[in-house]
Amino acid sequence: MRFAAALLVLSIGLGALAPASGVYAEEKSKDSGSKAAAVDLAPGARSAILMDAGTGTVIYEKNSHDKLPPASITKIMTMLLTVEALDEGRLQLTDKVRTSEYAASMGGSQIFLEPGEEMTVDEMLKGIAMASGNDASVAIAEKIAGSESAFVDLMNKRAEGLGLKDTHFANCNGLPAENHYSSAHDIAVMSRELLKHERIIQYTGSYQDYLRKDSAKPFWLVNTNKLVRFYTGADGLKTGYTAEAKFCLSATAARDGLRAVAVVLGEPNTKTRNSEVSGMFDYLFSQYKMHTIHKPGDTIATLNIAKGVKPQLPITAKESYSVLLKKGVAQEGIRHQVVLQEKVTAPVAEGQTVGKLVVYQGNEVLKEYELKAGEAVPKAGWWKLFKRTAGSMFTRD
Repeated sequence: MRFAAALLVLSIGLGALAPASGVYAEEKSKDSGSKAAAVDLAPGARSAILMDAGTGTVIYEKNSHDKLPPASITKIMTMLLTVEALDEGRLQLTDKVRTSEYAASMGGSQIFLEPGEEMTVDEMLKGIAMASGNDASVAIAEKIAGSESAFVDLMNKRAEGLGLKDTHFANCNGLPAENHYSSAHDIAVMSRELLKHERIIQYTGSYQDYLRKDSAKPFWLVNTNKLVRFYTGADGLKTGYTAEAKFCLSATAARDGLRAVAVVLGEPNTKTRNSEVSGMFDYLFSQYKMHTIHKPGDTIATLNIAKGVKPQLPITAKESYSVLLKKGVAQEGIRHQVVLQEKVTAPVAEGQTVGKLVVYQGNEVLKEYELKAGEAVPKAGWWKLFKRTAGSMFTRD
């Protein structure tokens, strides 16, 4: 792909733009969004990472690419595939999910499903997100893919699509298994992707609820993630524990326009796990702030299109573009540049990549993001093209 020379250069003197949806570039270690170089925020963890969910900026990391058993944090990917199926209409919250003999046989944390028992997708999600139900995870996997093994194939394919290099799944619930591993980094990326689906917070952010409430055997759910009750702004995501993995957590919290994702693996106990994650949140919220540069609907650039029904297409912000700023640090030298394709010929598909936004500090590239067409532009008919060409012949500068 050839790109023209800079068509738009804006010096903003503040910080780097947040990535467009689906982009997982991480901020480099700069004053505008640097990693906490000298601060050990998770001394008890075997592996950890602290990330700003909006921009993907890594604030702190410790052995973040080590391949480790993720225990029930595995269910983040299970929940991701479930909410994607819901958003795509392949699944409805009211759909009934039947429990197979195999799903009911799962040990560990469970909601005690009986073989043949049916619950709705909504109830199964509660059981997964709040009670970490291994049985509910297998039941929903079988509902979506027909079998757990087929669902695990989807999990690994999705991980590959997210660019995760440290992850391989062998099951959908995190019970100990050979060749089942992930990393703090990869779990943070999965968590960011899951957080795009706002409905998930309804489940992960609830502290208590009921299953079978109106039955003879009501089941009281209490969230295994105690931070959702005891840390202001915490509303997810998933705990995990096995003897091999020790105590694990992928947590998220939001305050003052910031959303943090913190992942710790291999903690010695729940008290240390929760304390260190709380400290990681405290660090991000006390040391960083978010500044909005483009609001949804703002025009960023204009794309010229050859032979289209429209000769030009505005490139607009589909979401809020923000910059993560380190409090008390000057932000001189930050600028961004929009570079569009040199020649775009219709038809143009909605979502088609048409350029990139490059963020600099001085002359160093900090980040690059794809820019995509917000709508389709069909090819123009010969008569429209003729009139356009004829009109241009009689147009004077």
